[in-house]
Amino acid sequence: MDIKDEEIGSHGRYHATIDGHTGEMTYSRSSPGLIIIDHTGVPDALRGKGVGQALALHAVEAARRGGWKIIPLCPFMRAQAQRHPEWQDVIQA
Repeated sequence: MDIKDEEIGSHGRYHATIDGHTGEMTYSRSSPGLIIIDHTGVPDALRGKGVGQALALHAVEAARRGGWKIIPLCPFMRAQAQRHPEWQDVIQA
């Protein structure tokens, strides 16, 4: 799955388009070392295809590469963080 990154000012998103439908995860950068993931949206046409999970993993991998932490404000991302104890190195409660 090809996930793109966009960041303009303090706002950003990770997104993937499959068969003309786009799933996204949005965030705000509160400091150079911290992002707040506030929304994950996956259209019904992409449900069950692992798009949300791929976006969450992408966010975690980006945080590891960039050396920042994630506050999972979004209910989906918070649930994923709880399911994946191996992500705790970048998750800030």
